[in-house]
Amino acid sequence: MHVYHSPLSGINKPLLFHCSTFTRSLRGDDTAQDSMTGAGLESGSPETLEMEVLTTEGRDRLASQMSDVRERADERSEESIQTNLLARKSWSTATLRVLSSMPSRSIGQQSRLEIISQCNIRSTQLRRYHRQTQDVSLSSRPSIRGYGIEADSEDVCEEETKRQELVNNLQSLSAGDRVRMLRATPLSLAEKTKLRKLVFSDKVGQSLLSSQVPCCSLLKRALYHIWFGCLFILSSLQLWQVALKRLGGRFGTGVLSYFLFIRTLLLFNVFLFLINGLFLVLPQAIHPPLHTPSSHRVTGLELFTGTGYLSNSLMFYGYYTNSTINTSCRPDKATAGTGCGTTSDPHMMAYNIPLAYCFTIGITFFITGIVLVYSMSKSFERSFRVFKSQGNMAIKVFCSWDFKVSKKMSVRLQSENITTQLKELLSEVKGGEEEKGRLSGMAVHLLAWSISLGSTFFCALGIHCFAKYMHLRRLEHAEGEVSVVHEARLLALPGVVSCGNLLLPGLFNLVSWMENFNSPIVRLYVSIFRNLLLKVSILGVLCYHWLGKIAAEPEQHGLQCWESFVGQELYRFLLVDFIFTVLYTVFGEFIWKRFSQGVLRRRRKPVFDIARNVLELIYGQTLTWLGLLFTPLLPAVQILKLLLLFHMKKSSLLVNCQASRKPWRASQMSTLFISLLCFPSFLGATVSVTYTIWTIKPSSGCGPFRNLPFMFHSGKQWAQELKSTNHKLAWLNWVHSCLVENPLFLFLLAGVFLMVIYIHTQVLDGQRKIISLLQEQIENEGKDKKFLITSLQAIHEKRQYPLSPSSRPQPQGSEVEYVLVED
Repeated sequence: MHVYHSPLSGINKPLLFHCSTFTRSLRGDDTAQDSMTGAGLESGSPETLEMEVLTTEGRDRLASQMSDVRERADERSEESIQTNLLARKSWSTATLRVLSSMPSRSIGQQSRLEIISQCNIRSTQLRRYHRQTQDVSLSSRPSIRGYGIEADSEDVCEEETKRQELVNNLQSLSAGDRVRMLRATPLSLAEKTKLRKLVFSDKVGQSLLSSQVPCCSLLKRALYHIWFGCLFILSSLQLWQVALKRLGGRFGTGVLSYFLFIRTLLLFNVFLFLINGLFLVLPQAIHPPLHTPSSHRVTGLELFTGTGYLSNSLMFYGYYTNSTINTSCRPDKATAGTGCGTTSDPHMMAYNIPLAYCFTIGITFFITGIVLVYSMSKSFERSFRVFKSQGNMAIKVFCSWDFKVSKKMSVRLQSENITTQLKELLSEVKGGEEEKGRLSGMAVHLLAWSISLGSTFFCALGIHCFAKYMHLRRLEHAEGEVSVVHEARLLALPGVVSCGNLLLPGLFNLVSWMENFNSPIVRLYVSIFRNLLLKVSILGVLCYHWLGKIAAEPEQHGLQCWESFVGQELYRFLLVDFIFTVLYTVFGEFIWKRFSQGVLRRRRKPVFDIARNVLELIYGQTLTWLGLLFTPLLPAVQILKLLLLFHMKKSSLLVNCQASRKPWRASQMSTLFISLLCFPSFLGATVSVTYTIWTIKPSSGCGPFRNLPFMFHSGKQWAQELKSTNHKLAWLNWVHSCLVENPLFLFLLAGVFLMVIYIHTQVLDGQRKIISLLQEQIENEGKDKKFLITSLQAIHEKRQYPLSPSSRPQPQGSEVEYVLVED
């Protein structure tokens, strides 16, 4: 027991007794008189008078101490006082009545007697209605609400009487009404089971129960089972569903978002491949042009360089013709370098390859842009509506388990997934309470950004100089015989670029280690931004080299078909990037794991680098979109690359990597990835392709746009042909000149897209603010309840103790008891 050393510690034992007695009297204890009487002391004796004097002094001292305690308690905040006042052990009757009538305490707290009474009344009314009409509609469901009958839940006899009366009333109803009545009763499952046994205990009830389900209900139930079975099969047929659950449960949502991003890119490329294959590649493959056979020797490097026999294939731009394919066309009637000629018969079906080429590329970019904007808006909406960590944690703890899971593997995966999500939520709650970094680390951050920006600038400058050097070397050997060394030299520029993409992210990780970020999510964002600057700089230099130098002056570079050359360059870049990714995954991550465990003596494996791998995916997809105009089958190469990359990264992750030491919840990672894919990647590729179609002159010796000033003139030529053959279609020429040739339409279309994105973002931002205001309002409602209850209790105490404020019962949190214990 805690000993309180009061100023009265020097008084003798009888005096201590009386001091404690008067102390209790200060607290409103009525036993002080009994204590004095029990002590056997008579009033008026000398000892009694002396004790009264001494105890009066002790009372004054104790009263002064109690006043000091009260003053210190009054200095507390209002919220803490209200919280302490709510922690009482005893409340007044009026306060308890108010508390019991609050909606938050009355929902679901009805007594069984009250429920049974209400159900009894409803069943009686239903029975009377049966007697009057003898026809009950099956669509009207009985309800037990709306009857405010109060009963004492502690009266067992009355409850049994009500229960028996309810059973008798229900037995007089039909089987369907009995079942619906029991189903609508807000009782527990055990109570419903007891009532069901009592209601259907007779033979008639059992026979009715066995025949109560009609055929239509059985058919509906069977259809429901079939529908849910089909939904389960469709969900199980999703691509990589089991593997994604396994990776998400073991490594967290950050790594899972990377593999989900791979699946998203795969779906985009499947769409591109289907559109180009159906409307562009397949018609040209059915009616191939006659090309002169190539005398190039097959060495095997053509698969990596795209030259040789691949240059005269459906893979590249130069293979496609500028003719119109007719249904009566035969390949033996075609001339070299062209397809079937045009026809003057307006009733004959014709397929214009240049028009199909231009419109197919335009439609694919247009639909891809719409899907990206829609996906980004939906992702923003999901990320804005993420619950707070505390509320989401409660949902995860109590509502996240799926009780339909029965297999051991599924149970283990689900438990791992829930465990990882709880760790992430706990780390987010803990991370929100950490202090921010000091200002002394600004010098380290400034040095890190200087190193990152400087290395990015020198890497882009080096690639630009090396590209110019390689083209000069190619012009020197252009007139000689093509050899294996010359073909291998074509892979030098993609190799240098891939080396830069491989080494500089490692430098960025080293710089990030120097910065020593406390939050893993901040470190990830910084790494993504630095890698994004690197990729954008490299792609900007390459686009300037291809479109600003080679496409503008193809004769000076010795190119007869510069579109096929640019397509071959993009094909080589995509393949070499994949080769370097494979080498880094197989050897780099494995060697780093051995080095970390063997040399550094670390028991943990390396962590998966999300920033590097995500930006590699965005870089490869940007190359695919850039090459769509020059290499129509490049999405097929990207599909194979993504399929292999998923399985390879998954195996490497399970063997060579380990989950992060600091778990974190990637609630907005998918939104960030889609945003980066939309604006820097897709927007840059769209601008480059649009610039090529509208401003660069196509080659005159190859491709579907030969002998045209610009690529978009193919639509104008087609509209003029329609006008000459059929005057009713002359309006198409006006539509083409206003919508396609005029760049104002493109600017308006882009403006509409940006306006839709802006409006949707503002709507989502407003919804996020409303959600935060509603959450704050809920918190204020709780504070209002505390304030009202405390005020009600204070009013009650004032009415109960109007003359002695010091005798009012103090709250439990602010009560002070002085225990005087004899040594």
